[in-house]
Amino acid sequence: MDAAYRRVNADHGPEEADTGRRRRGSMYLEEETSKKSEVISCIFSLKEGVGALAKGLRLFEEKGINLTHIESRPSRMNNDQFEFFINVDASCSQALDEVIDSLRTQISGHVHELTRNKQKDTVPWFPNDIQDLDRFANQILSYGSELDSDHPGFTDAVYRTRRKEFADIAYNYRHGQVIPRVEYTAEEKATWGTVFKELKTLYPTHACREHNRVFPLLEQYCGYRQDNIPQLEDVSRFLQSCTGFRLRPVAGLLSSRDFLAGLAFRVFHSTQYIRHASKPTYTPEPDICHELLGHVPLFADSSFAQFSQEIGLASLAAPDEFIEKLATVYWFTVEFGLCKQGSEVKAYGAGLLSSFGELQYCLSDQPKILPFDPDKTSLQKYPITEYQPVYFVAESFEDAKERVRKFAATIPRPFTVRYNAYTQSIEVLDNRQQLRNLADSINSEMDKLCEALKKLDEV
Repeated sequence: MDAAYRRVNADHGPEEADTGRRRRGSMYLEEETSKKSEVISCIFSLKEGVGALAKGLRLFEEKGINLTHIESRPSRMNNDQFEFFINVDASCSQALDEVIDSLRTQISGHVHELTRNKQKDTVPWFPNDIQDLDRFANQILSYGSELDSDHPGFTDAVYRTRRKEFADIAYNYRHGQVIPRVEYTAEEKATWGTVFKELKTLYPTHACREHNRVFPLLEQYCGYRQDNIPQLEDVSRFLQSCTGFRLRPVAGLLSSRDFLAGLAFRVFHSTQYIRHASKPTYTPEPDICHELLGHVPLFADSSFAQFSQEIGLASLAAPDEFIEKLATVYWFTVEFGLCKQGSEVKAYGAGLLSSFGELQYCLSDQPKILPFDPDKTSLQKYPITEYQPVYFVAESFEDAKERVRKFAATIPRPFTVRYNAYTQSIEVLDNRQQLRNLADSINSEMDKLCEALKKLDEV
């Protein structure tokens, strides 16, 4: 659930205040990103053991050195060691020399100084493998049971308690576990049924063909019915069999950087709770109706799944200003996108496909319709408490995917990344061996393609 997406199918709702802070990809701390300063960066490694890190950090404390950034990872060279990346204010340069000597002599640490003239956060941290999503899945901007004062369920103690139950499920979840099943109440099922019934009448005429192709399969295999709320685990398994996408429960709103990073691994962070029963056609935040009716059908389509993943991959190690642009591209595509199909325009954005009112409005003559161009789309301002005045229409998912790829090539980062589906990890293409491995993989796939084409010609 993306923090940028505060209003799903609502006509009115609270706008989140801009605090001027953006959470970094690190699991350890929150940093100001608007101010750039000279910093010293280095990596040191320590043998794993009780109190090892505390002993190392005490050396910095004794010299009065303030660490402005720290994060860790298992050492890639020694299985019994951990590596720690730190940033230190440049004013501590002289004292740092003494600490480095102490690390090497007193606790047998290995130290590699990266630079003493480096801009802070040149390359933001990003997850390297799918298990790394555990590091930030609970670094949420708001907890699931904390509701704004104008939320329909704000004064409902029973609803707030129920929301905490859902949040706790997500908070305790780790990658690889089975998503816990939820026994939804009769009231929750009735709310789902109202939304399900209204939207299903519009899908044949307003939704894109990919959504309409998958929806009956969800009814057949995942329990999509007016009287039943599907379970995330069942839906996740279905998606994995179709495109490799999977769902992961989330307790609240993630930052745009963290949410997009999940897409790079074909992981969608999904809520499990449902909107308040007093207003079944309104929600000030994404809920399970939005996730399962809006997002899930398209994630089962191979072209759309790859398009979504391209946005996620583009976000990895991107500077903050480009994260904002990518989040805007995501808003006008995955959430509120339109596409051409034959002579007609259809909706494929989840915010549209989960909103009975806006699904009709977006295809009327009221809003302004513009061609999808990431360079321009990424700069478009948008409201979050009302229907969109502007929508962007893609020629096709394939065309949108190629445009996003070209846009991603303009993002300033010192390397290129690709997703390895076999290891479920991100490969950083920054050396010749990585490029040779990629070339070998491409050659193998090309051989299969040529062989298949040859056999088709023989028929």
